[in-house]
Amino acid sequence: MQKSDALDVERIREDFPILQREFDGQQVVYLDNAATTQTPKQVVEAISEYYYEYNANVHRGIHQLSQEASIAYEEAHDTVADFVGADGREEMVFTKNTTEAENLVAYSWGLNELGPEDEIVLTEMEHHASLVTWQQVGKKTGAEVKYIPITEDGYLDMEAAAELITDDTEMVSAVHVSNSLGTVNPISELADIAHDHDALIFGDGAQAVPNRPVDVKDLDVDFYAFSGHKMAGPTGIGGLYGKEEILEDMEPYLYGGDMIRKVTYEESTWNDLPWKFEAGTPSIAQGIAFAEAVEYLEDIGMENVQRHEERLAGYALEQLSELGDIDIYGPMNHRDRGGLVAFNLEGVHAHDLASIMNDSAVAIRAGDHCTQPLHDKLGVAASARASFYIYNTTEEIDKLVEAIDDARELFA
Repeated sequence: MQKSDALDVERIREDFPILQREFDGQQVVYLDNAATTQTPKQVVEAISEYYYEYNANVHRGIHQLSQEASIAYEEAHDTVADFVGADGREEMVFTKNTTEAENLVAYSWGLNELGPEDEIVLTEMEHHASLVTWQQVGKKTGAEVKYIPITEDGYLDMEAAAELITDDTEMVSAVHVSNSLGTVNPISELADIAHDHDALIFGDGAQAVPNRPVDVKDLDVDFYAFSGHKMAGPTGIGGLYGKEEILEDMEPYLYGGDMIRKVTYEESTWNDLPWKFEAGTPSIAQGIAFAEAVEYLEDIGMENVQRHEERLAGYALEQLSELGDIDIYGPMNHRDRGGLVAFNLEGVHAHDLASIMNDSAVAIRAGDHCTQPLHDKLGVAASARASFYIYNTTEEIDKLVEAIDDARELFA
């Protein structure tokens, strides 16, 4: 692997004070970024600035503080919409996270459009946010849920996809980058197949938007969701892109303040997009900080982020493969995967491995990563997962390998 000079990682690390923490004299190595990334000072300062200087509710006051908060919150929608190639704020709904976005579409669109003769097509590598949500909507509506299988080397079986998506299919929901296998799925190709059968497609971009350029128009998705806390932003905020004409036709998911236009004792009408889907007082500080995180990543350049993650994934695959007793899941070509590697050390449970890693101040994830059916298919109860971001280095991957060696000796 050739070292990339695209990112000044040492300078970037200065924006993340938490990376300087030590446990028992050992500096933390944070490799759990697929769960939650760390937050740079600039984003934290954006939250503080809101609370210190213009804390007020939005869209409900004519006083100066409310006007300032409203403008900042609305412009945050513009910033995030532009980041993923949406046409404008009308196509960008702020949610709590990707999971809420999945539920919003499944319940607002799905419960009204699906019936016993319809089909929902998912992939075998879906996160529970997608799988469980559409599974339950299928039970409520009578729609059949089908799954596109994966190949032995962790790719989506596109020949099977072409057969499974039929004229009875109403929705295809697919993860863009698998949070367990790391596989980058051909979302635009799935969109073409879905649209050929007059079906809609929902892209789960939770692991894609943080680490690669995404343009929802190029992908031609009907819906696309992602989370702020996985892309250097705060928790409690996420984005749902939806084609404007589809969102216009959908009923609201939640009812109450700010999503209404007019209310009488008998009837109610709904606000303009995107506010129609943002009932009640929204996550104002988080939304403003979400936009700050987007601007932070734009300053770095998403092409640079992608190259850095691919380089780290490739280095990790090389180092782990050389150990000999490691089972790695997903594609072995680092250019076909996101910046994460799920694996198991032979004879050691993933939870035990993560615990031993913690003794060396190496933070990884262990479990089923909210993909229980996928792990069942792989024949393992759990896996360890190392996931990387803009501030990680190959030296930290070396520390990961050293911690694995310690685990091997302990369980020998």
